[in-house]
Amino acid sequence: MRTTLNIPDDLYREVRTTAAATGRTVTSVVEEALRAALARYREEQAGGRRPFVVTPHGSGGLLPGVDLDDSAALLDRMDGR
Repeated sequence: MRTTLNIPDDLYREVRTTAAATGRTVTSVVEEALRAALARYREEQAGGRRPFVVTPHGSGGLLPGVDLDDSAALLDRMDGR
């Protein structure tokens, strides 16, 4: 979609400089900035909750025969059964 925005001169110069320094278009820099701002807004509206990310530690990986889609089997395995 094509639209017209009124942007302060100093902000436009910064966007143009960023675009030139990164080899991108002004449009792509503005689009990325808008997407990032909207994502932050949605996150704030959701109570600031961020997705929970599990970070693996240690070595060895998944034990043989463990099915991550079978929660009952996982609980049995964790209980030593």
